[in-house]
Amino acid sequence: MDLDWPGCRNVRDVGGLPTANGARVREGVLIRSDSLHYLTAEGVEAVRRSGVSRILDLRGEAEAAAAPSPFVGDPLLVAQSLQDPADPDHGQPTIVAACTWMLDRRPELFAAAVKAIADEPDGAVVVHCHGGKDRTGMVVALALSIAGVPEDEIVADYFLTQERMAGLLAEQLAAEPDTSQHPELIEFRDTRAESIVAILRHLDEKYGGPEPYLRHGGLTDDDLDRLRRRLIG
Repeated sequence: MDLDWPGCRNVRDVGGLPTANGARVREGVLIRSDSLHYLTAEGVEAVRRSGVSRILDLRGEAEAAAAPSPFVGDPLLVAQSLQDPADPDHGQPTIVAACTWMLDRRPELFAAAVKAIADEPDGAVVVHCHGGKDRTGMVVALALSIAGVPEDEIVADYFLTQERMAGLLAEQLAAEPDTSQHPELIEFRDTRAESIVAILRHLDEKYGGPEPYLRHGGLTDDDLDRLRRRLIG
């Protein structure tokens, strides 16, 4: 369900997604978004009216400092970066290679982000990075997998971002007169369904799936059970 948070283009509650056993993800517990620094003053008020109890900012320290969240200093905000400050740039040629590089390098940070969703007892947890597509998409996909949401539904949710962010990509392409740069812009800013499919296959092939990956990152049976209860009741 899309949410109207003025300034942001890619905000939705993943509540309502079906699980394999016939349940549905609860509404008002997990929201995915592009960066909240885009919010207008009206958007900030919309967030405060939305029953949000925690905001997980997945951006790195330098990235967050360059574009500060309007919730800096507010107890709602938790810096939940998926990278260590000492990590180098990924240096990968494709978005799938960049994402799997991050997953392999810092499983404990991805696990911590998913645990943070499970640990919040009430209200909605907002997960965001910059565009709300790849880092956010991976954390949300991991959480939804644990809740029992089928892969095709996870892929469909990920793909929604392409439509939401198409206008921004068009603006960025129009602003870059060097058309030789356009393929790279498209590679790292488009949100193709096959990207998340390839990322999930990587988790299957290297770790045995999302749940073994999160256990590899440090999650326990109790963490996973609390996440399921939070998402589906």
